[in-house]
Amino acid sequence: MLTFIVVDDKNEIRNQEIKVIDSYMMNFDIKYKIKEYSEYNSDFEKDVKKVTGQKIYLLDIMTDNGSGIDATRMIREEYNDWQSTIIIITAYPEYKYEALGARLYILDFITKADSFTKRLKEAISIALDNYHKKPNTISYKYNSYINIIDYKDIIYIEKEPDSKRCTIHTTSGDEKIPKGLTELEKELDNRFFRTHRSLIVNTDKIKRFDYQQNCIIFKNGEYTELVSRNKKKDLLEHLTNK
Repeated sequence: MLTFIVVDDKNEIRNQEIKVIDSYMMNFDIKYKIKEYSEYNSDFEKDVKKVTGQKIYLLDIMTDNGSGIDATRMIREEYNDWQSTIIIITAYPEYKYEALGARLYILDFITKADSFTKRLKEAISIALDNYHKKPNTISYKYNSYINIIDYKDIIYIEKEPDSKRCTIHTTSGDEKIPKGLTELEKELDNRFFRTHRSLIVNTDKIKRFDYQQNCIIFKNGEYTELVSRNKKKDLLEHLTNK
């Protein structure tokens, strides 16, 4: 899912930004949600860390308790998120060169007094274009919405019994998609390994493979014993050579 994270200490500006997002997104069948904050607090940082999928940040450059540039630095450097889109919005145009000169891959620097709505729509348009072109993702349409899942968020993919659909188990929950396991296998890269006719695992998410017990333990504590006899040795080799 696409998530917009909006931070501004002025309610009227924040509401205006949300209105622009909702108005613009009505033109697309992309599932999205908006999370809003009036300051850079612990709840904001929790979303930076835990919200998965593609994020578009609209950050106020200066609030009473924090700076949009510092928040951007935290997103990029502390949490190593160089994929999400960051748009800086401010009433202080003099900060533009500081923001863009920080080399933090900021998409745009929008002044609140300078064609604000038009500039914001243009920036969101560029962000959505990048969203559609993003590599290392699974894209599918379900319930009239386009959904995109990052490879890095996938733990394992399981075929549903007596069905052509699959369930993708991710770090933020489960997603049912109208694609078969063999079709998905062709899309994925070499971090994924098919252990069974009903299962593909993301080897980056494996904590340990107990060869004797035929059990994969994932980093989040989940486990599976769906490892075919003829796949055990290959899986062990794959993990050893990573």
